[in-house]
Amino acid sequence: MDRAELLNQMQALLDRVELLAERMRKLQDENRSLRQQQETLSSERAALLAKNEQARTRVEGMIVRLKSLEQHT
Repeated sequence: MDRAELLNQMQALLDRVELLAERMRKLQDENRSLRQQQETLSSERAALLAKNEQARTRVEGMIVRLKSLEQHT
């Protein structure tokens, strides 16, 4: 194997390493973005569950009051 051939192989390897490094950076950015989205969605879900629980409690209270009014009439 002569020097030029060796340099060509080294350059090809370097190109592949740079390509892999760029793909890794893109995947890290995508992963970071997905984690942020997941955190946001988890927070939104928790807030919606809390609102749902509040609504359920209010509806149950209304039902109790309506039954109480019904019994007094």
